[in-house]
Amino acid sequence: MTKSEGTISEKVKNRRSAARLAAVQALYEMDLVSADIDIVLEDLLAKRWGPSNSNMDTDSNLIEPDRDWLVNLVQGVATSRDKLDSLIGEALNEKWTVNRLEALIRVILQSAVYELSNKPNIPASVIINEYLNVTHAFFEGPENKLVNGVLDRLARDLRSGEL
Repeated sequence: MTKSEGTISEKVKNRRSAARLAAVQALYEMDLVSADIDIVLEDLLAKRWGPSNSNMDTDSNLIEPDRDWLVNLVQGVATSRDKLDSLIGEALNEKWTVNRLEALIRVILQSAVYELSNKPNIPASVIINEYLNVTHAFFEGPENKLVNGVLDRLARDLRSGEL
């Protein structure tokens, strides 16, 4: 692999990581205020990565997300929430239900489970690691263990031959 190929690969990886984080933020907003997908995505992308922000020092360190990946994640999760919640509920212990989960944890899990279910070309270990990074961006406590445990259980069920 040439140096330029490695750089391109890293850029794709980083843009997908940024898309995952932005998708969780968009889904969280949609969950809280029952906002329309298109409005939330348009607002998110325009405020952070729109043309008017291209020279702003405060946003210069933000990696622009892979927009196609972001839109696919948000739309996929939004249209599959019942199925995703059912899968998540099966992975929780009897003390917990999906409705008892904090909204941000719920959308992180929904996004990860969507990818585990619909992105077979992405290794389960990569998906789990990516969403643990997202979780770490918001939480410092036991939420990380919860997300890791649920995703590990679901990955073993959804991708039995892979793990």
